[in-house]
Amino acid sequence: MMRDATPKTIRLSEYTPPPFSIERVALTFDLDLDHTVVESELVIVRRPGVTGPVMLDGDVDAEGSGALLSITLDGVALPASAYTVDGGLTLHAPPDRFTLKTRRRLTPAKNKNLEGLYASSGNLFTQCEAEGFRKITWYADRPDVMSVFTVTLRADPERFPVLLSNGNKVREGVEVVDGKQRRVAVWHDPHKKPCYLFAVVAGTLVARSDTFTTMSGKAVALNVWVRAHDLDQTAHCMDSLKKSMRWDETRFGREYDLDVFNLVAVSDFNMGAMENKGLNVFNTKFVLARPDTATDVDFAGIEGVVGHEYFHNWSGNRVTCRDWFQLSLKEGFTVFRDQEFSADVGSRAVKRIEEVRRLRSLQFPEDQGPTAHPVRPDSYVEISNFYTVTIYEKGAEVVRMYLTLLGEETFRKGTDLYFSRHDGQAVTTDDFLACMAEVSGRDFTQFSRWYSQAGTPRVKSKGTWDAAKGTWTLTLTQTVPATPGQSEKLPMLVPVTTALLGSDGERLPLVVDGVARGTECVLELTQAEQRFVFSGLSHPPVPSLLRGFSAPIILETDDDEAALLFRLAHDDDAFNRVEAGQELFLRHLFASIAAIQGGAEPVAPSAKLLDAVKTALATALTTAGDPALLALALSVPGIDVIGDRLAWADYASAHRAREHLVTALATALLPLVSQVDAHLSRSLDGAPYRFTPDDVGRRSLRNVLVAWRARLADGEAHVLAHHRRAGSMTDTQAALSLLSSTTSPARDEAFKAFYAQWKDEALMVDKWFALQATSTRPQALDDVMALMKHEAFTLENPNRARSLIAALGMSNPLRFHEASGRGYAFLGEQVRALDAFNPQIAARMLTPLTRWKRQDAPRQALMKRELQRILDREGCSKDVYEIVTKSLA
Repeated sequence: MMRDATPKTIRLSEYTPPPFSIERVALTFDLDLDHTVVESELVIVRRPGVTGPVMLDGDVDAEGSGALLSITLDGVALPASAYTVDGGLTLHAPPDRFTLKTRRRLTPAKNKNLEGLYASSGNLFTQCEAEGFRKITWYADRPDVMSVFTVTLRADPERFPVLLSNGNKVREGVEVVDGKQRRVAVWHDPHKKPCYLFAVVAGTLVARSDTFTTMSGKAVALNVWVRAHDLDQTAHCMDSLKKSMRWDETRFGREYDLDVFNLVAVSDFNMGAMENKGLNVFNTKFVLARPDTATDVDFAGIEGVVGHEYFHNWSGNRVTCRDWFQLSLKEGFTVFRDQEFSADVGSRAVKRIEEVRRLRSLQFPEDQGPTAHPVRPDSYVEISNFYTVTIYEKGAEVVRMYLTLLGEETFRKGTDLYFSRHDGQAVTTDDFLACMAEVSGRDFTQFSRWYSQAGTPRVKSKGTWDAAKGTWTLTLTQTVPATPGQSEKLPMLVPVTTALLGSDGERLPLVVDGVARGTECVLELTQAEQRFVFSGLSHPPVPSLLRGFSAPIILETDDDEAALLFRLAHDDDAFNRVEAGQELFLRHLFASIAAIQGGAEPVAPSAKLLDAVKTALATALTTAGDPALLALALSVPGIDVIGDRLAWADYASAHRAREHLVTALATALLPLVSQVDAHLSRSLDGAPYRFTPDDVGRRSLRNVLVAWRARLADGEAHVLAHHRRAGSMTDTQAALSLLSSTTSPARDEAFKAFYAQWKDEALMVDKWFALQATSTRPQALDDVMALMKHEAFTLENPNRARSLIAALGMSNPLRFHEASGRGYAFLGEQVRALDAFNPQIAARMLTPLTRWKRQDAPRQALMKRELQRILDREGCSKDVYEIVTKSLA
């Protein structure tokens, strides 16, 4: 069984301010892979009136890493009776103000959970968010304890020529310490910070260096640190950093505040990146890129994540969260900021559609499942489990709704007030809301429910035309479904950006409830049911609702096929235009699935649907066509999207229906498909790679068309030809993805050649594993099990584990959910193995099993059985325990 005691639940309602402050922190590290000694000197001051013991967080593992070597209070050695070490450190009767000095031994080479101080490829790194600092030294490991840090690093000068920490470098050189030559570097961060933002990096690294001049004229040294082998893959990362710094000055008025900004790449990392003050540590996946090693998605990911972590310098570091329940205060706000950055430097329309697709595919299911939680959670067992799409992406949507409701100018006034009022503080989502309310004069009491109520609101729309009065009445009704722990929900404030389209496709002037509102307005749905009357109309309009996806809701409309076809052809809102095309595909697919489930053949696409697709695709041959938007509109929804809309996720029927539709589209439109492919190829083939919105769009559309043609009789030959002409990893990966689902010898030869070429590039090997794990061919699960024994596979590297295990569970529903249950048993086995040394990654791998209610009864039983087996593992971590118990409740 799991443990003798149920893990403690931490509750927001039980928050109390810290009983003491830490005025100053001085840390000295004698660094070595096998034996690091950390000396900590803390100046601790109790709050007035607080008495009793002083308790500091800590963690000592079973092998003794973290063991106490010495302890003094105000320069005097403490007797054993004056303190207790039980993981944490308790001082029984200290004075009101004192200096505590401890020495502690760490063994980073043995640290496999990648929290605290750990080793990777012979170098040393730290990861302290959320509660990793306690693995380094005893401290008040909570975000509302902020202090000024000075850090001294000492190490073998040959083994560790690079020594980095937060802030500005005070001095560095080779000195004699205890009779040995040591490289010594001293770093000082003048800005108060919580300990989760602390970082140390030591090792053999090289840097791409540059400078940036801030808007006030200060020169900042920039460094991107990597292994020497990877240096030629860092130009895009550096360019993204400089663009981020300039954008934050222009868009939010935020200037960088240190003399140096260091960014370090590491291949062993549980997350994507970490915003440690002045020393960001990144997963290599979000640093390294060349056209031959990285796809367009990779380039965009680097640009976005570099921006995200840099923007944290203000939204997270200068102003941080009071407690971990406020995590979305920094993460949701910063995701919004990185989304806006990517939209401004790329295609705003494409970025918005991609954001919504991610929200729907990951966050909406989370809202509908057993681990649903509000943007500001009420409780947790393990905070690492709450780095979720709800906290990040839904949190960003909440911030975006402020912008929608207030407008750009007032919203900017609100963020300026927030940063100036709370600089150097640890605050709450209520503080952010208060700033928005103050600058706008609005009452945001109802809006605050977006922070406290879990679940995705469902809004139904119905339009009624009155020819005699020339009015069109829009009725909106909203419900918020019950979620675990929240059975009763109150109406939300839902901003619905709205336009009405006339018969010529142009926006009509809006007069809403007697008030002129231009040609686009934000309707505020605040009640369970609400009516809005549009007057002065001569003909029934075609509504364009929730433009730009103005709220994170599920909108159910009364649109018929004619309205969808009209919006696909005419709507000037890119999101709604693409949405119309996707809805047309989905309605056809649902009809096909119903036929398949009834024992019949899939339904052939209607002439109207084929004509609409043909008309849209033909625009690619004109200057009016946007290839990126066309690619999004014409991509047939995946079976995960289809499954989420079915009564139960019948992925086998969804796959068959989808294959039938794609084949029918390719067959009916082959001459035009070939013409557009050739047109796009004239711009792409032989040209140097460019990461620009136009070229990214062209590659995306061409790869959609290649995927269509892959279903035809000559499909494999066409895919192989595409593979040969590939001028970038984007096209190479697209071709390999299509080949991966075949059983031909050409498939095996292509994958063998890819591995032979790239076996020394870790991120390329990750792609190689993931492409095979997401194959739809019948033996895909057997392939994955065999790849677990491959020479390049290891569970200890999170990227590698994700590339095979998570790729199967999260990105291959057809094969993961095979009726035999083998996919469930496989995932359960790997989660149990991971949980023994990396509970964070184990808990995140669990997600596919937690969604058992979306399956039919036999699969539900198999998935629940596997969850129970995970829970019954001796030594089950609290990370995994929390997810499994919620899933089974």
